[in-house]
Amino acid sequence: MDAAALPPGATPADARVATFSSYTGWPCGPVVQVEGFWSIPDATVSAITNWIRENPTADLISTSVGAVPNDPSIQSATVGYIPTEGAQEGIVYTVEKTTAGVAVRAEVAAQTSAASCPELPDGGQYGAPGQG
Repeated sequence: MDAAALPPGATPADARVATFSSYTGWPCGPVVQVEGFWSIPDATVSAITNWIRENPTADLISTSVGAVPNDPSIQSATVGYIPTEGAQEGIVYTVEKTTAGVAVRAEVAAQTSAASCPELPDGGQYGAPGQG
């Protein structure tokens, strides 16, 4: 969590900063999880999400598929980062619109040494963290 990259103006907050419309389900486990929250006044979902996309956390790999359009009707967006291709651990930022600007939640998960991934039927694959 110490390496979380947030834009200037981000102020640490508690979980009550917003009602987030989604959460990250980590399919492989067990994992160790932590969360962090921030408030950014007078900001938009697109501006903050795109800033997070353009400013990677630590040496992690982005799972983002593209920029978020500058559309004021967008209420929420996510950006994921993973340590290696195909990983089911890392950090997922959720940016949620609030009456004062936006709130950001960072969900961080690290697999334990005993972690495993359930096999999916018919050759299915897990999506990357942060891609829904």
